[in-house]
Amino acid sequence: MGSRAVFGSAMLELASQRDDVYVLSADLIISSGLDRFSKAYPDRCFNVGIAEQNLIGMAAGMAHDGAAVFATSFAPFVSMRAGEQVRVNLGCMGLNVKVVGISSGLEIAHFGNSHYGLEDISVMRSIPNITVLCPADGAEIIKVVFAAAETRGPVYIRLTGGANTPPVHADDYEFIIGKSIKLRDGNDITIIAHGAMVYHSIRAAEILQNNGISASVVNMHTVKPLDMAAVDEAALKGPVVTVEEHSVIGGLGGAVAERKSTLKNAFPQLFIGLPDIYGKPGDYSYLLEKYGLTGELIAKKIMEFLCQM
Repeated sequence: MGSRAVFGSAMLELASQRDDVYVLSADLIISSGLDRFSKAYPDRCFNVGIAEQNLIGMAAGMAHDGAAVFATSFAPFVSMRAGEQVRVNLGCMGLNVKVVGISSGLEIAHFGNSHYGLEDISVMRSIPNITVLCPADGAEIIKVVFAAAETRGPVYIRLTGGANTPPVHADDYEFIIGKSIKLRDGNDITIIAHGAMVYHSIRAAEILQNNGISASVVNMHTVKPLDMAAVDEAALKGPVVTVEEHSVIGGLGGAVAERKSTLKNAFPQLFIGLPDIYGKPGDYSYLLEKYGLTGELIAKKIMEFLCQM
């Protein structure tokens, strides 16, 4: 299943357990995977139309009256078009709204730059009081939805990846907001990634292993609050690579670098992500190749980086 379909299934299950859960969408109920939710709970699902500022305002009003509200739209629209409302109603007022940025990164980049989700983490993590989560696969999306519902206050959930999102976690595990998960242990380098890039980072680590390079892989599903201890461990052990389907400015790489700058004797960092440009429309798999965000190309960049050290 794709990330949006899994999100819709998670919301359906959550609503069956809690009668205070509501969903609002900016004309994207079906695109958000919420078709079954809207039919099962028509009194708890609202389409506000293509009006993202109103989406956040209405969600904030409902949360003020005690509801646990999930508000969905495409990532660039909900993070930037409604940026002031997010800042004032959620960041400043601390209202219990879970903002869900669907199809972030490159998934719907065939619509052009207006739909590229490249800056949403940098915007959301700069606003005080907002937790920023980016699940790695379908199982983690479910855990993120339930964890966000239990968290009092505003949360931004960033959904990445296309259809048939490959699994990362083979076994069940405890999900804790702010606590990263080490998926692979290595001695030479640490790859820190989130979202759909976790799978590609694991693939890169496998390729590196075949070339004599031992790489750890860390799933940093929470960008804010960042797992400082995990960053410290990685940065003082060896070189760090951050991999994200986001601009290299202000995202996971920036958050890790901010922490590393406070450490003495921290090793260098390689930023792998989307360049600081406006790109071209294209198919998701094509754009992952174009920007070097596949396992093979990530591994190649890491080997070139290590050769230069």
